Amino acid sequence: MGKNIVSERVGLLVFSDGTILQGKGLGASRQGTGELVFNTSMTGYQEALTDPSYAGQVLVFSYPLIGNYGISASALESRQVWVEGVIVSEAAATPHHYESHSSLDAFLQKENVPGIAGLDTRALVHLIRSGGVKPVAIDVMDASEVGMRAKQLQAAAKSFQYGDINFVEKVSVKHATTFIPEKSRHAIVLVDCGAKGSIATNLVQRDCTVHQVPYDTSAKDILALKPDGVMFSNGPGDPETLQATVKACKELLGQVPIFGICLGHQILGQALGAKTFKLKFGHRGGNHAVRDVNTDKIMITSQNHGYAVHKIPPVAEEWLVNAMDGTNEGLTCDKHNAFSVQFHPEANPGPYDANTLFDQFIEKIG
Repeated sequence: MGKNIVSERVGLLVFSDGTILQGKGLGASRQGTGELVFNTSMTGYQEALTDPSYAGQVLVFSYPLIGNYGISASALESRQVWVEGVIVSEAAATPHHYESHSSLDAFLQKENVPGIAGLDTRALVHLIRSGGVKPVAIDVMDASEVGMRAKQLQAAAKSFQYGDINFVEKVSVKHATTFIPEKSRHAIVLVDCGAKGSIATNLVQRDCTVHQVPYDTSAKDILALKPDGVMFSNGPGDPETLQATVKACKELLGQVPIFGICLGHQILGQALGAKTFKLKFGHRGGNHAVRDVNTDKIMITSQNHGYAVHKIPPVAEEWLVNAMDGTNEGLTCDKHNAFSVQFHPEANPGPYDANTLFDQFIEKIG
């Protein structure tokens, strides 16, 4: 067996208060600035890295060994890695999987993303849970550069304001794209706020032609595609920055069935008159229990979000809640034939408890 740490370069994580953590460098020698968040999944690191919802964030994996089954083409959720940086306790240098074509370190280098190995990631999780998400800067460098770079990284962390940036504009498609199944029964417009690729895949598997359109597409242009249903996808950032998308959703209410996922849930919530707020440290992982308030049935779900919906108006009903903190996880609106969930029913890599929600959406279309 060879070493698990693949690089002898220095990785530096600097907080806005000047706290400095140093480990082994991974990936690209490039500065990344973002919001420090954590993911508790035991698998699915590649899906997380390529999930557009992580744009503008430095991601800590709590599971102690990352990269052990390598990188494969089948596990990509979008066209690139979106995180600003990656922090792991241990990075596997020699991955083992029949589909693997790269190590984690080589993948991050190719994607121009900095990373750090050798830090106590569970201590970082405790720090975030206690004090909330924090602005940080990360960089990979030679040891001789550490003293010079630390102050620059602190200044970058201090000036970073996650909520002020429209990350959806960065991750959304620029032009409409269409996915056509062998046998098309329905047409769905997928409003891309940072959609994972497996959302379109799930719809195509259900014989839906999918028109994936930019996040700021108007209701008029959406209806011009003659959809049987409209889906608002997951994505990064503060949902209150997306008022053009909320306006389009509001204008679509009652004209076509609507399904919102994650950020799409927050968009539908606002369109119905609800409010959103920022969670202390968010929900990110593949082990989050969600309770149906009508049946008390529990689903284990995949989640990745830092904001939640509250102050739900009478036109909508609370459908699902987070079993750990009671925050809203789902809405229904019978009047406008719309519903939404705060988690990821497409999962990838799992769990798949909520995958049938795609079938429920097809049933609403009729």
